[in-house]
Amino acid sequence: MAKDFGFYFRVGEPHAVTDFRYLATCPVGVGSLLAVELKQLGASDIRETPAGVECEGALSFAYRACLWSRLANRLLVRISESVVDSTDTVYRAVKAVDWPSHFTSKSGFAVEFRGQTSYIKNTHFGALKIKDGIVDRFREDGLLRPSVSKSNPDIRIVAQLSKGRLTLSIDLSGESLHRRGYRLDGGKAPLKENVAAAVLYRCGWSDTVSNGGVLIDPMCGSGTLLIEAALIALDRAPSLERKYFGFFGWSQHNEAQWRAILADARSRALTQLPEGVEIRGYDGDLSAIKRAEENASRLDLNQVVRVRRKPLADVVKPSHRPIANGLIVTNPPWGERLGTKESATQLYRALGEKLHDCFQGWSVGVVASEPTHARNIGLRSHKQYALKSGPLDIAVYLFELDQSNRLSDRVAAQADLSESNVGKPLSDGAQMVANRLKKNHKRLSAWLRDEQVSCYRLYDADMPEYAAAIDIYGDEVQVAEYAAPKSVDTDSAERRFEEVISAVARYCDKSPDKIAVKQRKRQRGLSQYERIGQTREKLVVVEHGAKLLVNLHDYLDTGLFLDHRPLRQLIQKTVSGKRFLNLFSYTGVASVQAAVGGARYSTSVDLSNTYINWYRENLAVNGLSEAQHRAVREDVLTWLEGDEQIYDIILLDPPTFSNSKRSEDFDVQTDHKRLIELTMNRLDQQGVLYFSNNNRRFVLDDALTSKFNIEDITARTIPPDFARSPKIHRCWAIRHHRSN
Repeated sequence: MAKDFGFYFRVGEPHAVTDFRYLATCPVGVGSLLAVELKQLGASDIRETPAGVECEGALSFAYRACLWSRLANRLLVRISESVVDSTDTVYRAVKAVDWPSHFTSKSGFAVEFRGQTSYIKNTHFGALKIKDGIVDRFREDGLLRPSVSKSNPDIRIVAQLSKGRLTLSIDLSGESLHRRGYRLDGGKAPLKENVAAAVLYRCGWSDTVSNGGVLIDPMCGSGTLLIEAALIALDRAPSLERKYFGFFGWSQHNEAQWRAILADARSRALTQLPEGVEIRGYDGDLSAIKRAEENASRLDLNQVVRVRRKPLADVVKPSHRPIANGLIVTNPPWGERLGTKESATQLYRALGEKLHDCFQGWSVGVVASEPTHARNIGLRSHKQYALKSGPLDIAVYLFELDQSNRLSDRVAAQADLSESNVGKPLSDGAQMVANRLKKNHKRLSAWLRDEQVSCYRLYDADMPEYAAAIDIYGDEVQVAEYAAPKSVDTDSAERRFEEVISAVARYCDKSPDKIAVKQRKRQRGLSQYERIGQTREKLVVVEHGAKLLVNLHDYLDTGLFLDHRPLRQLIQKTVSGKRFLNLFSYTGVASVQAAVGGARYSTSVDLSNTYINWYRENLAVNGLSEAQHRAVREDVLTWLEGDEQIYDIILLDPPTFSNSKRSEDFDVQTDHKRLIELTMNRLDQQGVLYFSNNNRRFVLDDALTSKFNIEDITARTIPPDFARSPKIHRCWAIRHHRSN
């Protein structure tokens, strides 16, 4: 349905005696909206075409369209239309036009040619034939020939050759009308300004303004949607600050009439938003926020468009007053702006959860480049509109947020573990394991509740004959079997492990086939990270306010080292405003915690492409910016030798061994001295390096203890669920000696 754009003009304005025929070009998908806009600007005989919208109107309409159109690219006034069938007839048709009535010999002109036929096969040749006809007409009239000016012409001629007809027009707009002049750097893949305006109209922003509502863009980027929303709300002509229009070089330009229309537009522009209307934008990328602020300042809109650095995870509904009419409109990053399809998937899922949880009762419009992105939001869209922004195919999806519009894959809140009384009786061995699970959970329950821990180790070979690790990940369970010693026969080992599975299934009230089962052996080098499955299923869990992706099936390790939870929490609590470096970053969980804690920026270095991409997905699911939290795929030692950036907090958690084909062999015992020394070169004089590894026989080199201030903080970094395994890792806080 077409929407009212709010254009009202005084009765009795001066009109030209003769109306002109115009073509207003626009992006694909915007034509129906543009037709409504042009009608309200004074056009008549309106017809939508594949190229845009054709219409008739007086000269005053052309001025209004160039000044007020939020949707058009260009406004062309038609000069002639002829039937042609050869280069000669093209030339004659051009020469027959009274060009001296449109511009003078002193004017510089340019020709834009569109189309091709059997006799004009390229646009350059076509433009030359048009130029020849124009110049020869001036000569035939006894006038000096005008000059061709490819850059900054006084007048631009547009020739369209299609189906045996040549249409000649003059471009009255000059530079494309979508360029408002406020966006010098839009960042990667921004929406064009007129496409952003179309998105806002499709989302009902005009009605929201009329009802005193609020607009929020939770991933505002360079602020295009916010600024276009402000121009609409302020009734401000989008080209009000433009210095040049194409009609300035047209001989039929009426300066007095133009000045009157321009003065009227200036008098209409509001300086403050209508009562109740607010426009807010957030983004996790500090550089994007700075661009948005700069763009808004170019139109003096800093007091109207309010932007702030805030990741998606922290965006909530305004609480300073009740808001009955709220609108979310956003163009989330995708494609190259996120790096991987998996990252885009996680970001759109996170957006859907945020919308459902925090913005009940609001309306939503989300721009997506692929239908799968919209489906990943997990909400039902009641309307979709296809658009193009430059060469990009996009669509805007509309949602209404109410309780009935629920996420399709929404995970229920985690229930307390409870012993199930359903099923066959357990064997004596399985019952012993089940009893131990119950005992362990009771011991941990107060800590789990107070710290809001949802991922933890429930059992770690508490009974040596049942050698397994049992980890809880939200509603899911993983059981990892430790390889039995050679003294235990295979049949006994298999029977005992089956009893463990039975106990876990009973205690956690799960079918055995729903439990992630792995056999864990002693690993060397990167073998602990190698793929053992192909499910590609990732589960979202929460730790200290951060959403994290784990995979319980494809790798021996899940993507989240549970024993490092206290260290990650320490980093999160102390990193605000600081520079953070994560070496051997794995899936980047510590970097996500640093970002959630307000790190100024971070760098994460790891050699594995799989885990660098996993980190990017972790950023995306939290709505965090890769521009602010950089991922580097490189050998850590090589990177340290070449990088010169200084950091305030560094996490160095190397593997015990590494024999990757892409780097030199690494042994933490042999190589840790060089590694720490290189890392300390990157540490600020007031900073701290947290060095950790899980080699139980590791001995710190004495030379380091004299060179740096080193504190063993292992005991502080072992969480309650690993109290039985105090040697699960070793950890030190390393600082520079402070000069007196």
